[in-house]
Amino acid sequence: MTLPTALYHLLLRNGRSFQTGTDILPHLKDLGVTHLYLSPIFQATTGSTHGYDITDPSRIDESLGGRAGFDALAAAASEAGISLVLDIVPNHTAFNLENPWLVDVLRHGKNSRYAHHFDIDWEAGRLLLPFLTAPFAETDTFRIDPADGGYLTDGTLHLPLRPSTCPDGGFDDPSVISRTHDAQAWRLVHWEMERDSITHRRFFNVTGLIGMRVEDANVFEDTHALIFDLVRGGQVQGLRVDHIDGLADPAKYLEQLAAALPGTPVWVEKILSGDERLPPDWKTLGTTGYESACALTRVLTDAEGLALLDTLWRRETGMTGTFEQALEQAKDEVAQGDLAAELLQLVALGRRATLAGFGDESLREAVLALLRHFPRYRTYITDTLTSEEDRVLMERVADAAAQDVRSDRAIRALTATILDATTEEARAFRQRFQQVTGALLAKSHEDTAAFRWNRYLAANEVGSQPDEATLDVAGFDQWLAGVRPTHVNLTSTHDTKRAEDARMRLVAISHLPHQFDALWQDANRMPHAEGVDANLRWYILQSLLAIWETGRSDLGDRLATHIEKAMREAKLVTNWTHPDAEAEKRAQVFAAALCAHWHTMLPEAARALMLRGDQLSLAQVALKFGLPGIPYIYQGTEVMAHHLTDPDNRLLVDFAAVSSAKTAKAKLTRQMMALRSHNPAFFEHADAHADTPATGVLRLTRTYQGDRLEIHVALDGSSLSDGSENSPVRLFWNGKVPNN
Repeated sequence: MTLPTALYHLLLRNGRSFQTGTDILPHLKDLGVTHLYLSPIFQATTGSTHGYDITDPSRIDESLGGRAGFDALAAAASEAGISLVLDIVPNHTAFNLENPWLVDVLRHGKNSRYAHHFDIDWEAGRLLLPFLTAPFAETDTFRIDPADGGYLTDGTLHLPLRPSTCPDGGFDDPSVISRTHDAQAWRLVHWEMERDSITHRRFFNVTGLIGMRVEDANVFEDTHALIFDLVRGGQVQGLRVDHIDGLADPAKYLEQLAAALPGTPVWVEKILSGDERLPPDWKTLGTTGYESACALTRVLTDAEGLALLDTLWRRETGMTGTFEQALEQAKDEVAQGDLAAELLQLVALGRRATLAGFGDESLREAVLALLRHFPRYRTYITDTLTSEEDRVLMERVADAAAQDVRSDRAIRALTATILDATTEEARAFRQRFQQVTGALLAKSHEDTAAFRWNRYLAANEVGSQPDEATLDVAGFDQWLAGVRPTHVNLTSTHDTKRAEDARMRLVAISHLPHQFDALWQDANRMPHAEGVDANLRWYILQSLLAIWETGRSDLGDRLATHIEKAMREAKLVTNWTHPDAEAEKRAQVFAAALCAHWHTMLPEAARALMLRGDQLSLAQVALKFGLPGIPYIYQGTEVMAHHLTDPDNRLLVDFAAVSSAKTAKAKLTRQMMALRSHNPAFFEHADAHADTPATGVLRLTRTYQGDRLEIHVALDGSSLSDGSENSPVRLFWNGKVPNN
């Protein structure tokens, strides 16, 4: 297989369609991109902004242009010599009435052809639908519509009735409506019951996304039929698998996919933690590359400056402890809050699996302790495989969990159940535990603790370890040894918490901590500063620095939207289900005052930090494109991108401006892409090493069959160029500076 020179990610929806993909093909071809990666194209919920809430995996979304629009894009891409890579979502579909398979389940219950396509606990009784704003018994807006077999409707919801349960009359009679509702395979309940009473597996804590049982051969075939058609028909040349850790058995799934589509490149969204490596037996070319973004951020972070920032942050905010301690606290809160339903399910499954006379509270305490100390997304234990790494990990987790409880009997029993399941009940507990650990880590780390531990936001990324925010050159060299040539290296995507150049602005504060301190002192003099918690002000200041672009009129609104999200994710004074509008407003007023102050007169300290951030961005570009593996370009990041997390990073891109840009980043991107395009075998096979040839300089060296690439990066931001651009990067191809 010929490896891509780069994957270019086009985020569809929000004004982007298949026609957008067709329109940018000349730019991609000129840049040297060989593979266009599309976000999910399948029929999704009306108005979806991302496409991961698929309602019908057998259809291409009409809002994007439908099958005809996709066929046109595929034909144009083929003519341009550009392959298409699809983002596929095997883990879940939308839990709403636009999902025809789900509607069939609502109509026929366990007799539906699709009853076991969805991960529903039918043993728990009727399928709960937490769609109401009040309990059903207190709702008087429903009536019965006898058309087409009958529906229960309130004018918005239109729920199908089980065959033979539609009454002959009394369509507006409350008692008839109640009896009819009780006769269904589903039960309408207040939305707050999603917290602890749902009967389906969901994606993280998103009740509106229901898990699919793709481990079943029939479900696998039905959910992948269109994907197979597109690949076998030659329109699609590669796949990116979303959230593979949600599946019952990721390794088996990848084997099925490889058997169905032999030779098709497959990458997986798999978040690696710490020194974790991708399981060697998985049939995939590699991950989508969050770990690369983290490694580049760490090696570009100044350790001494970060230590100074840490001292300042703790002094000014009163924060104590470590991120790991903050994460453990967040895990407890999330497990008993957002994921309370999953916790209760694990307790029930544990009761059935252990059969050892443990009470529910003992099991609950044991499950909580195991979840609290589990450090990764998951293990991959099956009936036929328990790796030594997973066994050692589970035993270590059990030992740590045992320190939190009075008696460790339940912990040892549950651990044995996971490691050596011999019954169907034990297998069910093992499967669900392995699926829940990833959901808990994601919600606790990325969506809770990372919005509380605000010391240095550059390190608060997907897959990061904020307590280990730096990496010396020797450590970076060691990391390089484990990077596959088929692995993807990203620095921005739709899921990163900050765009790549916004993140480098934050890395800059480790280089210039005194300038950040000056900004901090200045911000504290702003109106309304005293009414906002110091740790939150620290967060807001970093966010404004990251997002700032002189002359943009949308900064205030974007920052206000982001602050609302950050505060609700932190869950300290407000949250998504029970927001505290007054607390949110106080923070937004402070942020608005700070933003207005910068618009009036941008502080010199901010200018210095932004300049250093721009220099670090160039260093990041050179290293990303020079690394072993495949560079990943998120839409529009050929030029500087200063976005925060979604929805900010989903803004429309002016592709005409991007394609004609002559900025330093655009030039360096083109230069590195030209090197990769002209020397594909070199970049696939060359070894890679990092060292320090001079004080403050990182050198990445690649060598293969007599060819040699050297990338020199000034870690202190000083210029390495002998021209007028003041660049911290110098490239040498076989001893000479390559042409731009």
